[in-house]
Amino acid sequence: MARKWQRIAAASRRRVSWSKSLAEKGHFVIYTSDKRRFMIPLTYLKSEIFTELFRMAEEEFGVESSGPITLPCDSSFMEYTISVIQRHVAKDLEKALIMSLTTCRYSSFSNDLQEQPNQQPFICSF
Repeated sequence: MARKWQRIAAASRRRVSWSKSLAEKGHFVIYTSDKRRFMIPLTYLKSEIFTELFRMAEEEFGVESSGPITLPCDSSFMEYTISVIQRHVAKDLEKALIMSLTTCRYSSFSNDLQEQPNQQPFICSF
């Protein structure tokens, strides 16, 4: 009887420890660059914003199967992106968001390469 309870307790401990890494049915989990976890509906994969974010993540981090999916944006940008998708905004606004993201990313990258000490850094915010 004691062994049975030990097995039940061990199984529940495993379920508790796994629950953080598993997504609910119909969702997937991503992390942002500031290590914040988001559970995203699978339907969002059809969004051009997520397509672009995944492409950028592949460029920046490579394709790694052992770790979590990390997108190259912070949590505030991800919250804004989710709200844009939830509101079903026009495609042109979605494309403008993508363009601002890529422009912001490449502008800050080129500033890093220039290494001029007196130059002001380019900061993007949404």
